[in-house]
Amino acid sequence: MEQTTHRSAAVRDGLGVGLAVGLSGVAFGAAAVTAGLSVPQACVLSLLSFTGASQFALTGAVGAGGDLVAATLGALLLGGRNTLYGLRLADLLRPRGPRRLLAAHGVIDETTAVALAQPSPEAARTGFVVTFTTLYATWNLTTLAGAYGTSFLGDPGLLGLDVVGPAAFLAILWPRLAGSAELRLLAAAAVVIALCATPFVAPGIPVLLSAAAVLVVLVR
Repeated sequence: MEQTTHRSAAVRDGLGVGLAVGLSGVAFGAAAVTAGLSVPQACVLSLLSFTGASQFALTGAVGAGGDLVAATLGALLLGGRNTLYGLRLADLLRPRGPRRLLAAHGVIDETTAVALAQPSPEAARTGFVVTFTTLYATWNLTTLAGAYGTSFLGDPGLLGLDVVGPAAFLAILWPRLAGSAELRLLAAAAVVIALCATPFVAPGIPVLLSAAAVLVVLVR
């Protein structure tokens, strides 16, 4: 009975996060076309890349007239954090065979947050699958909608859709922060590092640098 309750909660979390964060695909579709990508190119990028920060970084660099190779390398650097997520989730999800490739494609901020927030391995797997499926479908549909509707949307930043992802991520993590002084210290240190780095480095890099906050907890 308890296991069923946990899995039901995981489904609820996955659907909520997937739908909420997936809506920001509208902003990406609009930003991609505004940067000079075609509608098919924007859609293929969402289908094959499927990591919002890297996608926005790539289109932002292209839109600013940057070199495509450098833009791609920057996007890959931002996506590198998903490798660390994969190391953490491998033992928890334990995919087998061809499903390992599919699972690897779904390892992003939101799926990792939902999976790690669950109290049991079964619930974690359920949360991961539901979040990945819902978010992937919603993100790609809204990318298409945003790309086609760019002329009607105007500046996608004015819609405020860029805050949906971080807000949903914080909502998932908040219960853990509320129950652990160590995690609150870690989060505070990460915020300070990211804020201090923001004026000096490219967008997305502060998030990677904030991982150094782990050292604060280790030293303590």
